[in-house]
Amino acid sequence: MSDHLPLAGSTLPVTAPVTTGAATSPTAPDSWSGRFRLWDSYFALAGAGVALVVAADTWWSPVARVGCLALFLALAGWYLGFGRRLMRESIEDWRGYLYLAGVALLYVPAVLLNGNASFLLFVLCPQMFMVLPAVPAVLAVVLFNSVHLVVLAIRLPDLGDLVAPLLVAVMIVFVVCVLGVWSQRTVDESARRADLIAQLERTRAELAELSHQAGIAAERQRLAADIHDTVAQGLSSVVMLVQAAEADLDGTPDRARQHLLLARQTARENLVDVRTLVAALTPAQLTGAPLEQALHRLAERFSQQTGVPATCVVSGAGPPPRTDLEVVLLRAAQEALANVRRHADARAVAVVLRRDDRRIALEIADDGTGFDVDAATEGYGLAGLRTRVEQAAGSLVVRSAPGAGTTIRVEVPYR
Repeated sequence: MSDHLPLAGSTLPVTAPVTTGAATSPTAPDSWSGRFRLWDSYFALAGAGVALVVAADTWWSPVARVGCLALFLALAGWYLGFGRRLMRESIEDWRGYLYLAGVALLYVPAVLLNGNASFLLFVLCPQMFMVLPAVPAVLAVVLFNSVHLVVLAIRLPDLGDLVAPLLVAVMIVFVVCVLGVWSQRTVDESARRADLIAQLERTRAELAELSHQAGIAAERQRLAADIHDTVAQGLSSVVMLVQAAEADLDGTPDRARQHLLLARQTARENLVDVRTLVAALTPAQLTGAPLEQALHRLAERFSQQTGVPATCVVSGAGPPPRTDLEVVLLRAAQEALANVRRHADARAVAVVLRRDDRRIALEIADDGTGFDVDAATEGYGLAGLRTRVEQAAGSLVVRSAPGAGTTIRVEVPYR
């Protein structure tokens, strides 16, 4: 073409996420903001490429080229100072129209000065779908692609030469608009699905918490009923029998002795009931076996389930811990091994139990991936375990670093 104007519609069929409100859903902006750096790079490279084409084309006068490049710099400043935030945060309101109006005020003179400036549509057309809804964005694409066609119509001596560029422009604009609208709808649907997933996750967490609280309430109610039906009633009977014995002690000692025998028998039966309740609360792993055996079985089962070698070592000659301390230590081992199974990707695990006359300590160490203890936030398992250990007047220490494995140490006194 004699006027060095490129074909109309020289755009890329690319778009970015948009929404129908002021911003995307709460689940979308973070990921989109991270990916927007790629768009920044694309805009910069494409804009720099068009600027080089304008600067290198000596057909146009130096004044026209310099003026066009100055307008390019103004467009870059307008984008960085105003438009970029709209696109990065997916804002769709009157500011999108204002941004494109400013772009038009700079783009049209640039095309008039240098026809190669129309190649800037590679940059501008994607931006139209980023700051406007589908229908206004399509209209903007058509209008901006019409600019250099109008310039061609003015400059060409024969309007017949405009037919081929016009047909190419129509086809390209059609493809760009179809792909742009489709991309917007796809991204909108993805955002809606992300919202739905987030809502489902929140609902699931709420249901889990409600179920947990309901389970606690049910267990408390069951224990209260058991204690009432056994311990409380038995103690009431003991009190009544002792009172009856006191009343008969002076007058009929044989009858008083009978009341005391019944009180003793009731107290013994009540003690059996209490032991039954305590046994019901004792972990099955500790039933009929000391803590050492339970830990050995736990390590063996871990190896069988994961294929990761797990050793269990017991040292020291301190007294055997009470049942409540055994429960704390066993729960610590279970939680630590569960974390190794889920997160550590370890090749070996060691469970070490040490006892002396004053305290008992349990360490679970792995050679897995580890983590930053300062940066990490403990999940419910470790937080609950820490509470359980502190209730037993003990301490819990977690030592780890990325790539250096993890060691969990629980220490409780015999008291």
